[in-house]
Amino acid sequence: MNELTIGWVIFPFVVGFSIYLLPKIDRYLAIFVSIGSLIFGLVQIFQPEPYSLKLLGMYGVDLLVDDQSGYFILTNAAVAIAVTVYCWKSNKSAFFFTQLVVLHGALNAVFVCADLISLYVALEAISIAAFLLMTYQRTDRSIWIGLRYLFLSNTAMLFYLIGAVLVYQATKSFAFAGLAEAPSDAIALIFLGLLTKGGVFISGFWLPLTHSEAETPVSAMLSGVVVKAGIFPLLRCGILVPDLDLWLRLFGLATALLGITFAILETDAKRLLAFSTISKLGLLLSAPAVAGLAALSHGLVKSSLFLMAGQLPTRNFQELRQTKIASSLWLPLAIACLSMVGMPLLLGFSSKALLLKNIAPWQEMGLNIAAVGTALAFAKFLFIPHDAATKFTAKSVTFWGAIAFLLSGVILGNGFYLEAYEFSNIPKALIKIAVGWVLYWLIMKRLEFKLPRIFEEFEQLIGGMSVVLTGLFWMVTL
Repeated sequence: MNELTIGWVIFPFVVGFSIYLLPKIDRYLAIFVSIGSLIFGLVQIFQPEPYSLKLLGMYGVDLLVDDQSGYFILTNAAVAIAVTVYCWKSNKSAFFFTQLVVLHGALNAVFVCADLISLYVALEAISIAAFLLMTYQRTDRSIWIGLRYLFLSNTAMLFYLIGAVLVYQATKSFAFAGLAEAPSDAIALIFLGLLTKGGVFISGFWLPLTHSEAETPVSAMLSGVVVKAGIFPLLRCGILVPDLDLWLRLFGLATALLGITFAILETDAKRLLAFSTISKLGLLLSAPAVAGLAALSHGLVKSSLFLMAGQLPTRNFQELRQTKIASSLWLPLAIACLSMVGMPLLLGFSSKALLLKNIAPWQEMGLNIAAVGTALAFAKFLFIPHDAATKFTAKSVTFWGAIAFLLSGVILGNGFYLEAYEFSNIPKALIKIAVGWVLYWLIMKRLEFKLPRIFEEFEQLIGGMSVVLTGLFWMVTL
């Protein structure tokens, strides 16, 4: 099993760079790698016991594979397959598919890392591949967005690397478990890097502009799985080092409420999806031990929503309410939104039930408010006027194939946690959804409020990192 796992980690990089030699089959190679990850992830979910691989044991450089890894790997595979299918008939070059496969492989590496230095290498590889995908169009706007992302990411990872070195100085090991004995300043620096990389709390204000302005399939990849590269190590650390669990839950609750507040007030469709991603990342941190299923649910739904948002006649909700979209587009859009708000019979319901079962009592009220807010925000999509007679121009088989694949996972994924269908869980979910929809019709449908974007300016993002770092130093020294 050890040799198989190492081979699986290396395989995407070998195939990715081989695409340049075999450009005529670039799409087939990309889909082949993703299917391999899909199978590997499913196997790990049902693996009875986690297993570790010691690469450099004396330095604590290890890999750890468990069911949590399996859910994140499965998410990565599903989103990559959908994006590849979506782009199948496009004019994307071998360069695009090379970066897609390399990004996929680097994400897989993150999801099995159990040490700080291997994680650093994988996260930096993600930054480079994501940057090249963001700037693929080579427009001034895309290049600026990509450089902005790269600068913030690399700055955050510099702090992270300093923290990793301090952990090694204190423990003579790079293992995540070493954080339990690490100095407080090391923990603060590492957390700043990962919180920024994952788009958590005010460190995540870089995310809405980046995800909303990227090309549609790139947005789907970024929001569906790339941001989880910063979240997964935080979850792993929270499980291995119980003393960090409280801080993760605090950040999770604050992020869930912050993200959904901005999503409720947003008038742009893609920016609403991006802010809701911030909120969902907070939910993952609210129950670290069981976040895998919620990550899968979010990845499938959010990537499908970004792909469908790219087919809307406009991104402005005020204009969308004054026009009609094709019912053939509205129906899958509605299914994805209903899963996002936690409707029974969809994966969003079972994943939220599992999260709520594993939260602390002090988190319950805040997360219930976030759930109502999610229903309110996504009512903007659900209640877009639609008509069966309206023609839908994007009738490409590849578009429908990608959407069908993702939404079939949203339906079939319920099988991972059937215990969610206890009688008491269903009315609770329906009540929160109903309250959100009522608030939408009574208040938000009539309210037009343009959010200031000052917090997303480059200078403010750097200032936000300083504020978060100061807060982290204060927290870890309490």
